[in-house]
Amino acid sequence: MSCGGISVIMPTYNQAKFIARAIQSLKLQTHCKWELIIVNDASVDDTEYIIGHFMNEQNIRCITNSKNFGLGASLNIGLKNAKYDLIAYLPSDDIYFKDHLESLLNILKKDDNLVVAYSGIRYHQVNNFSGSFRRSAEGQIDGYDVQLVQVLHRRTECLWRERREIVTDSLFDMFWGSIIHDHCYIETKKVTCEWTFHSEQRHRTILETFGGGLNKFKATYQIDSPINFQPSVGKCINEIEQYGHLRGIRTNGIKDRLKILVVGELAYNEDRIYSLEEAGHQLYGLWIDNPNHYNAIGPLPFGNIQDVPKKNWRKTIDEIQPDIIYALLNFQAVPLAHEVMMSDIDIPFVWHFKEGPFVCRVLGIWSKLIDLYSFSSGQIYINSLVKEWFSQSIVEGRKTPSIVLDGDLPSSRWFVQEKSDLLSTRGEEIHTLVAGRLIGLQTSIVKEIVERKIHLHFYGNRYYDMHHEWLSKIGGSANDYLHFHPNCIQKDWVKEFSQYDAGWLHIFKSDNDGEIIKASWDDLNYPARIATLAVSGVPLLQRSNNGHHVATQTLINNLDIGVLFDGFDDLYQKLNDKLRMKQIRKNVWRNRHLFTFDHHVDRLVSFFREVIIDYHS
Repeated sequence: MSCGGISVIMPTYNQAKFIARAIQSLKLQTHCKWELIIVNDASVDDTEYIIGHFMNEQNIRCITNSKNFGLGASLNIGLKNAKYDLIAYLPSDDIYFKDHLESLLNILKKDDNLVVAYSGIRYHQVNNFSGSFRRSAEGQIDGYDVQLVQVLHRRTECLWRERREIVTDSLFDMFWGSIIHDHCYIETKKVTCEWTFHSEQRHRTILETFGGGLNKFKATYQIDSPINFQPSVGKCINEIEQYGHLRGIRTNGIKDRLKILVVGELAYNEDRIYSLEEAGHQLYGLWIDNPNHYNAIGPLPFGNIQDVPKKNWRKTIDEIQPDIIYALLNFQAVPLAHEVMMSDIDIPFVWHFKEGPFVCRVLGIWSKLIDLYSFSSGQIYINSLVKEWFSQSIVEGRKTPSIVLDGDLPSSRWFVQEKSDLLSTRGEEIHTLVAGRLIGLQTSIVKEIVERKIHLHFYGNRYYDMHHEWLSKIGGSANDYLHFHPNCIQKDWVKEFSQYDAGWLHIFKSDNDGEIIKASWDDLNYPARIATLAVSGVPLLQRSNNGHHVATQTLINNLDIGVLFDGFDDLYQKLNDKLRMKQIRKNVWRNRHLFTFDHHVDRLVSFFREVIIDYHS
């Protein structure tokens, strides 16, 4: 501690508009003996230009990574190049107040046994027409780990966990847990720094609660290899383990194989697309920007899809000369798909739309959506009701080929497990499943279900907060009937979900009175959970909407794979009809292949060939 020199590590990626402010805040410190090590993690904005203005200062240096290695690796590079034994951190979008380093250093000087000190912090500073608002914490922000900008610590042998091991928003799991495990730490209780609140913070790209998630994170940091994605809240997935057996596998192309350019995004169950590769076809991908957590885009962690760069995509397509363009799936893909279709490339174009026509209206892209249906070479509808609904907005021109195929079907490769015994066989009470986001599950409905001693099993972290609301409004009895489980990955669906008597679809009352033109999206849609439940052998639960056009009800009736109920007493009676439920479960299991993408690959490829022939005729 004698020298008092501090090595300040500044990891940065695409923060050119923030970084100068961060550096200036360091230069204004009352403690003057410091060095700044900037680790530029392959930024593609003006970061290098901005940093260049500071490179004539002796105590500032920059290390530029050849590619984006991630936060953990960048911090370790900083640690390995630090000349002082005291380490501080200054992310390029945060700032120090002038006495920050001095106050941290003074508190460590008091006791050689102290290894870590951290300050108070200002955060969430915003302003609107009503005024300016900001929050501060004397130490750790409630609900968050201690932030990098708060900390000064003595050098230890500990290193940050890197992206090749884990991706997480938890700094505790990345480093703090190791360094404080056997060491003493202390708070200054003085607010001497700011954690800058903005939309591109790293933790926001990771957490679904802020619009992030796996797909958003990989797109933001241009990650082209599988990762172990473990957010503190939301869906965890280890792509390395889950898709390892599908990496680097190349099929022998069939003699008349197709070159298929996928345009847009793949939403849920994205590994289904690999089935086209297994069938011998060559795939390419041109993907949307800024995906939501449910918008799967490339680079994909499986197979051999060759991504087309967004810049100069026309030139690349001219070089590839695909046989067909397969554009899909949700409303986020509409602008890109429309741009490609309306360009001057002479390639047959198939449009496959899953969800979001009403969103397209609100966002002002309805006209592009109708163009895609009107001018595409072929169309794929998720069900016949959706086809009839769209036909109201399309003036018939040249008749083009079309088929019906759900857009979110999973691959059959995951569903080789045996069914589990029903939980209800261990007692007399019914156990039902909620997998994923369930529209219409209000407190009043939960109360109705619980009062009839029907168990609800929820999968996914999104439901934990709702648990407290339900308990407070329903009462303690709900605690015995509400069960919360972490997200279940595909390969475990059958074993885990088949133990339930039935699974819930969206809960709603239709009011279209049999008029297609009055239909809502709840009436028209096939929720992605249908395939999840069906491949697991779980009967579907749907409120009866007799007299109305409802796609899910038609599906349930046609295959006899679920329970349609008029009220919760009716639901209770039907779920307790053991013989009838046994027959429904048999029907679901017998028809489960219909809900896998593999089953439809040959039909899809035949459709592509039909479109190609029709286009060139």
